[in-house]
Amino acid sequence: MPLEAGLLEILACPACHAPLKDESASTDSPELICTGKDCGLAYPVRDGIPVLLVDEARRPA
Repeated sequence: MPLEAGLLEILACPACHAPLKDESASTDSPELICTGKDCGLAYPVRDGIPVLLVDEARRPA
């Protein structure tokens, strides 16, 4: 289930404050990806709720 556009506009990466992009539709496990060029953390979305905790984020490959 994709996030509402209005919500996505106000969310930011807690680590670097860059905007997040919704990758829920393209993967089996929905997540929000940081668009910061030096960050790139992937935050999980569980039951339609973004988990914006750095400790829960997946590091870029």
